[in-house]
Amino acid sequence: MNTQEAADHAEGIIDATLKAVNPSVEVMRGPSSESSCTDFKNDGTVTGSVSRRRHVMTIIAPERRGGFLGVVERFWKKEGYKITSVRDSADMPAIFATAPDGFEVGLEFDYKGQAGFHVISPCVTESKVTDPPRKPLDPASPESKGLPYIHSDFWSASTPPSS
Repeated sequence: MNTQEAADHAEGIIDATLKAVNPSVEVMRGPSSESSCTDFKNDGTVTGSVSRRRHVMTIIAPERRGGFLGVVERFWKKEGYKITSVRDSADMPAIFATAPDGFEVGLEFDYKGQAGFHVISPCVTESKVTDPPRKPLDPASPESKGLPYIHSDFWSASTPPSS
């Protein structure tokens, strides 16, 4: 696998994870990055890794964040991912896992409840990598602030979900 194939696979991991979320949420692509891998001497190895991100633009109320994380965790476990860490925080909870093929995935809540997915590839053969398409942002639009602003009757509700 080369870095372009790894980038495409990372996009597929996020897409599949988002398909498991019901009701669905609105997302926008975050910044992508590439880095070189080094050996134990910190020498270059002609390998690299890539990362891909998506920011959830749907407001996920604090009362619904545990449920959102649970949906993602159950999907990842069903797909054979190993949960490596959980950040049990009322304000900024997160879950991290490793896919069977070595890709590292995470879902984190950050500033102002901004949820974000990220995927980092293992070291693969370096190649030219194209950035995923991102629509230009109008500086006056709510999404240009980078914070969730889309209301969902389910995810934005300030009451815990009924069982």
